[in-house]
Amino acid sequence: MKTRILMVAPLMLLVLPGCVRTVASVVTAPVRAGSQVVDWTTTSQDEADRNYGRKMRKQEARDGKAAKKAEKERRKQCREAGYDNCG
Repeated sequence: MKTRILMVAPLMLLVLPGCVRTVASVVTAPVRAGSQVVDWTTTSQDEADRNYGRKMRKQEARDGKAAKKAEKERRKQCREAGYDNCG
């Protein structure tokens, strides 16, 4: 019996590290999946800053277009009123 254990022991040492690694990956898989879901559902500060900057640039572009349109309309009304110096 002891000789059989002594013969099988070296083989087990070759097989068990793979099993331990597999068991460890199976055990940690739900934790990794959960952290990935949290990462997908939350917004980091960097992402929030980037999104805010994009939003502000779009707002500034809209404001600029509206200001140009208002100035053009003001000049048009000034010329229609008959004023010479509308600039």
